[in-house]
Amino acid sequence: MKIQLRDSLPYVTASLTYQGQQLAFGNILLDTGSGGVIFAVDRVLAIGLTYEPDDMVHRIRGVGGAEFVFTKQIDCLAMGELRVNDFQIEIGAMDYGFEIDGIIGMDFLVQVGAIIDLAKLEMYPASK
Repeated sequence: MKIQLRDSLPYVTASLTYQGQQLAFGNILLDTGSGGVIFAVDRVLAIGLTYEPDDMVHRIRGVGGAEFVFTKQIDCLAMGELRVNDFQIEIGAMDYGFEIDGIIGMDFLVQVGAIIDLAKLEMYPASK
């Protein structure tokens, strides 16, 4: 999978599947400083990923401040060859002052055994 640098930040493409519906994203920040995966609520509405009363809500903190998010179990999260089924993501406003679809964090990267090669601007599974 190719990594693109924009404003000195690494971006990737990803797709998620929820209740059989797939949605592709081209503006995902690759963030090894983030513990989890988060997607922008306005981007996932198209496939019915909305808040429901049984969803767990919690507050997350980062360099940009804090926000409330809710969690959802999705069918699949994929980035090229890197794929996890039955994966939990967070969904929030993501009002960080710049356009972004989501953030891929360490929970996903560790689970898939991602190798991030900054010299080649590529990411691939450890088994490759």
